[in-house]
Amino acid sequence: MGSPVLYLFGSAAPPVHDVAAVVEDAQRRGFTVCLGLTPTAYRWLGDRLPDLQEVTGYPVRSEYKLPGQRDVWPKADVIAFAPATFNSINAWALGLTHNFVVGVVAEAVGKGIPMVAMPCVNAAYVQHSQFERSVAVLRGMGVEVLYGEGGFVPNPPGRGRPREYPWPVVLDAVERRFTGR
Repeated sequence: MGSPVLYLFGSAAPPVHDVAAVVEDAQRRGFTVCLGLTPTAYRWLGDRLPDLQEVTGYPVRSEYKLPGQRDVWPKADVIAFAPATFNSINAWALGLTHNFVVGVVAEAVGKGIPMVAMPCVNAAYVQHSQFERSVAVLRGMGVEVLYGEGGFVPNPPGRGRPREYPWPVVLDAVERRFTGR
């Protein structure tokens, strides 16, 4: 049976620049990692994509495959979406599948795939009433949203600390979700 497959998805927020180290940590924890990015995050990491593909052993994806094409990734055992931006959290909760990663996580709810999400938003965005509703909707669908105490706590606008983004918390939650412990 091989190692469990983690789909690691990321949006265009500063912590996405550290995704290579996260992939390697997940692999040390025994996961096969497939990396998916929103289109903007994909552009942000453009020159690093070949290295990321080499580390994972799979193409880094930001787009849906074409009809009739075989899927190049194995099936997911667990999914982590981090960093997840304001736009991605709201789109997911509302079922707006305008990009590949949001489409996959929206469908994964119905497939019963265990999922973890950790936002990366500033304190101004979370004042928008839709954000808290979206977090509640995702939690109500069984997604473990690592937001607030013990997860991601927003910073004031312009005062982000991407190096302090709690990546280990995401992977610890992935391990719990996968093993059921």
